[in-house]
Amino acid sequence: MKRTATEGSLEIDVTDFGPIAHAKIDLRPLTVFVGPSNTGKSYLAILIYALHRFFGRDAGFVNRRFRRGFQFFHHQEPLSTRDVLELINGIDFSGDQIVLTPKVADTLRTKFDKNAEALAGEIGRCFGIGKTQALTRRGRTDSARISIHRRMSNDSVFGEHTLTLGRKTEFRTTIPAGIPIPFDFEEDERNDGYVPNLLSMLEERKEDPNFKKFLSPELMLHMGVFVMPSAVGVLHLPAFYLPADRTGVMHAHSALVSALIASAPMAGLRPAARTPMLSGVLADFLEQLIEISHLERTQESRDQDLAKNIEKAVLGGEVLVDSSTPTEYPIFAYRPNGWKDDLAMANASSMVTELAPVVLYLRNLVSPGNVLIVEEPESHLHPGMQVNFTRQLAALVNAGIHVIITTHSEWLLEELANIVRRSELPESKPSDLTEGIALQPEQVGAWLFEPKLRPKGSIVKEIRLDDTGMYPTGYDEVAKALHNDWAELYNRIENDS
Repeated sequence: MKRTATEGSLEIDVTDFGPIAHAKIDLRPLTVFVGPSNTGKSYLAILIYALHRFFGRDAGFVNRRFRRGFQFFHHQEPLSTRDVLELINGIDFSGDQIVLTPKVADTLRTKFDKNAEALAGEIGRCFGIGKTQALTRRGRTDSARISIHRRMSNDSVFGEHTLTLGRKTEFRTTIPAGIPIPFDFEEDERNDGYVPNLLSMLEERKEDPNFKKFLSPELMLHMGVFVMPSAVGVLHLPAFYLPADRTGVMHAHSALVSALIASAPMAGLRPAARTPMLSGVLADFLEQLIEISHLERTQESRDQDLAKNIEKAVLGGEVLVDSSTPTEYPIFAYRPNGWKDDLAMANASSMVTELAPVVLYLRNLVSPGNVLIVEEPESHLHPGMQVNFTRQLAALVNAGIHVIITTHSEWLLEELANIVRRSELPESKPSDLTEGIALQPEQVGAWLFEPKLRPKGSIVKEIRLDDTGMYPTGYDEVAKALHNDWAELYNRIENDS
């Protein structure tokens, strides 16, 4: 049996968080958040990114500072020799799965529970706030709650994790014993070989007087690698966040970093300026834009086809990176099709600067099996281009990339509905990455954020294709109101003339 992060489902239950009174979602290969402004779409997207950052494994960056790993299994108090031996004897390797005994499950649960402050800290970093109590829904004085439920393919619950944010931060985890964890031993040996390494280490070091000191952290690290995909599902995958207003960030990127560099030599010589705290999602985005220039020179492109297809179908030109400057700071440019010279990104259209980061990330950072979160992908796009880009997003999903988007676009939702309906055709055979592309209904999850007065906040519910083959977002009510206003104005003008 091959271990996959998507086996079974992952439910995220959020209560009293930011503008959200209650949301209960399950992450799909393509997850869409839609609804009025100020209802919490970005709040939930950033929260999901923070969970990926905390639970996520190595994203494969060349630069070590981007590597996450299973951080909270790296640093812990050594286990006693007796506990180590009990763990070794309690691991039941049987064929294509690992079965956790009560001792192993209890030890892993303890490691999870000790990381409440670390998880809260990562959430606070991503939102750019110092105290996560500020994330509690306005009007509530106690706490916000975030629960994660991991269901296996047989509908059994593998893990339940609940984080409480408020005056007191708590993290409670349930990892039941006796549930088999799928594991592909052959694939593992081809990659990092955790299982063979563990078994050989047990054999070689069992008589070593430093047995406990050496084996305890290694054992917990290995168990974290085994258990994490089943415990938190897709949250163990590397994630990348493209925030809203990418045009502004791309334009200000050079000036912002130059200012930071210019002020660096003055550290300690003058009082530090009081500047607002940069949110983690924006800091990560800025840092990754710098790192992209090094990645373009030191490694092969991640997926040229997906990146080039966006350039061809939407941008009508090529996104370029020049890092040959004396400081090696990247300069981004755009070359329209048929041009011999480059156009500075600052002089390119806002559509280009909005989508250039998507191209750069696909070319250098994002691989199949990763998660790409994009806020408002329709920004600065003509409706026709919104439709084209929606097809590109579906192509990413079919290539194995998990996608989460927040949107206000009727055009995007309508094209997505067509893409899902296309899967019902008897013979849907895409001729390339976008022509005839289809997604199965279970691959797509659309969630509507509705503001409520009681309780004051947003209630999030899933919306499915209705009888007309559309997602019922409420956009048609806006269209009807506009038409009625037009009809009334027309009639009054005609009657008065």
